[in-house]
Amino acid sequence: MINTYQTSLAPPPVPPRSRSQPVLIPASLPSQGHNKVLVRFLVGVVALHLLLSLAGFFYLYYHEHMEKHFSAEDRDGLPSSQKQEMDKQDTFYKALARMAVKRAEGKKTPGCLQWDTMHSVLRGINYYEQIWLTIPETGFYYVYSRVTFSKGDSTIPLASKVKLRKNEADESEDVMKAYCYLESTKNPHMCTAAQGDLILLEKGNQLSLWVQDLSLVDYEEGATSFGIYKL
Repeated sequence: MINTYQTSLAPPPVPPRSRSQPVLIPASLPSQGHNKVLVRFLVGVVALHLLLSLAGFFYLYYHEHMEKHFSAEDRDGLPSSQKQEMDKQDTFYKALARMAVKRAEGKKTPGCLQWDTMHSVLRGINYYEQIWLTIPETGFYYVYSRVTFSKGDSTIPLASKVKLRKNEADESEDVMKAYCYLESTKNPHMCTAAQGDLILLEKGNQLSLWVQDLSLVDYEEGATSFGIYKL
């Protein structure tokens, strides 16, 4: 006879199936020596950039400011080739104007000549109302004019005048005058009134060229002109 034993114990747990687990390998941290090399490299780049910026600043400062303060005594001690080069640079930036004039047919009255801006040369100088030139900065200017008269009374001198006013609202005054007269024995009857002078002008001053009879002016190219040049 077989005896049957009963127990209250639970059956042993079934082991889980084996699964492959990823293996994490920690990355190696950079060494302290590597960090020092990187920091030194970055510091060197920043220092080089700063040095180049300072060099560019001093270069521009020298060429734009220092050369402007050279006096005549300073230039006397320089080699002739360097003085010529500096004079060329100064000449290039000087304000100047060489004005041609427009034809004024039939106007038998005194008045200012009008500028022909299409055939004129302007650098750093502006014109106003077609008859004035505005001075850009205070300084000494060489002012010249040439007016050729081609007809008229040979017994009366013909006049041309350079007029100056301080600003647009001011009255004008004569600062230069020139005269010529027509000789009846010459044919064609022509004469030229030419003048030139050195004048101290202030910023904002305006110049114009006046003639006593607009109908007597020879308007051919090169016969009549007006100009200023900053020294």
